[in-house]
Amino acid sequence: MDKKKILITGASGFVGGFLVEEALRRGYEVWAGVRLTSNKERLKDERLRFINLAYQDVEKLTNQLKLFVQENGIWDYVIHNAGLTKTLHKADFFKVNAEHTRTLLTALSLADCKPTKFLLMSSLSSFGPGDEKGFTPIRANDPQTPNTAYGKSKALAEEYVRSQIDFPYVILRPTGIYGPGDKDYFMEIKSIQSGFDFAVGYTPQQLTFIYVKDLANLAFQCLEREHILNKAYFVADGDVYTDTTFAQLIKNMLGKKWVFRARIPAWLVKPVCFCSEGIGRLLGKSMTLNTDKYLILKQRNWICDITPLQDDLNFTPIYNLEKGLQESIEWYRRKGWL
Repeated sequence: MDKKKILITGASGFVGGFLVEEALRRGYEVWAGVRLTSNKERLKDERLRFINLAYQDVEKLTNQLKLFVQENGIWDYVIHNAGLTKTLHKADFFKVNAEHTRTLLTALSLADCKPTKFLLMSSLSSFGPGDEKGFTPIRANDPQTPNTAYGKSKALAEEYVRSQIDFPYVILRPTGIYGPGDKDYFMEIKSIQSGFDFAVGYTPQQLTFIYVKDLANLAFQCLEREHILNKAYFVADGDVYTDTTFAQLIKNMLGKKWVFRARIPAWLVKPVCFCSEGIGRLLGKSMTLNTDKYLILKQRNWICDITPLQDDLNFTPIYNLEKGLQESIEWYRRKGWL
């Protein structure tokens, strides 16, 4: 029996690498969508096959996929994970996260390369701040009102996926994704290791998380279960933490007896982020602190309703935050990051 084929875009990234590992573990013929300039450090398995998709041109991509089908057949599944999380120019969010999604959807249809199911890796940021007074969870029937360029681009990508009628889809909207190789949460881990922990805003953030291995496993459950069609889910492990308890957990795992902790008012962080973004423009590089990041740091409510996920897939994560952080910190130490 032939192996099922899967295309995973953004395969060289943090999440993409774990999606590839999960696909190989499940016995798929895996096609890794990567750019010519992508770092393939985590893509050395000899079973992998590579493709550089011509997202910039619908006609060119369509012809590329037609040729692919002639030579290799049709992918059974497509996970569209490629995207930008930070960029120097906000227009690039819409170009890469939204328009490239639309181009891929169109080309898959025109090239008669329609998968059995298409999965879009979106984000909780596509819904915006939510209720920051009563802190009720963000729910799927809430209006999507993203306030960051990143979130808006992801919401537009979702719209493109929902509006096409050529193949079934699943949209996953994960909350904060962490795990071995992640660089965003690592910055906080590194800071606490150095003896400093800075939080933004006087009202503690309500945080939710999903371990990257649980996310990868869930993605394949959504693809392989035939009754999961044309659905969108928030993805989190089901627990809620404050930024204080999250930092304390990291401190305990690192064995730090004392850490200087300070809460910085949001009004003070805002000009820092604006200045950092301006410096980035002068240097021609994207900066970690920018105006989009300010809105993310300012957001207090990151709680989302995962009841539909539990009802439809009986979703129970293997990793809670403590277990996931422990495995991540051990990885950072082995790799010499800490």
